[in-house]
Amino acid sequence: HDNEMDWGLFFSALSQYLYLVKFFFWEMGYMRSIDIIVDRAGYEIQWGCLVWVPSVYTFHSRFLVQNPSRLSFNTALGIFILSMAGVLLNYAADRERDIFRASNGKCKVWGSHPKYITAKYTIVDRKTGKEVEKTSLLLASGFWGMARHFQYFFELTAAYCWCLLANPFQNGILVMFYAVFLTALLVDRAKRDTDKCRLKYGKYYQEYCELVPYKIVPGVF
Repeated sequence: HDNEMDWGLFFSALSQYLYLVKFFFWEMGYMRSIDIIVDRAGYEIQWGCLVWVPSVYTFHSRFLVQNPSRLSFNTALGIFILSMAGVLLNYAADRERDIFRASNGKCKVWGSHPKYITAKYTIVDRKTGKEVEKTSLLLASGFWGMARHFQYFFELTAAYCWCLLANPFQNGILVMFYAVFLTALLVDRAKRDTDKCRLKYGKYYQEYCELVPYKIVPGVF
């Protein structure tokens, strides 16, 4: 803008690019998300991925093309570093749970043997029509001992940082739309996941909730 580098736009674009790199590197992790497991590939998910996500998730960056942030290099860099911390910690939390599941609980979490609930549930075998008992391990240590969806907090940290790079104090609150929308989405997703797990695991999930009482933000919610 006016032959000057807009550091807000630069770091906003860079942070979302790096987020996409992490997405494709960790693509199989998303195949185990509630969107895929429960919602499946119906109209809502298809329309969301093809229309809503490209429009809303990049709105603040596109807004900056015509409306410079006027942020200093140091300010924009500080927000960018915080956003990357959110992305990395989000990945670390997901990776921690995947290692725990792959080792069937025979691993260390944060240097100690993990706490977990052995939850039993039944499914109906499609071939035989008979009920089959299955077992899942519900991790209650590390990130997953602080809140049942602590990874959402890190994702929201990144989202709010991206929107702050658009400088809502100068450009108005509209540039915060993505972060506010994502907050509502993840709070609802946490509730739906709780309902699904209560139905699936019954008393075992109640025990898990007693070990890990908070949904997203430890000590708050």
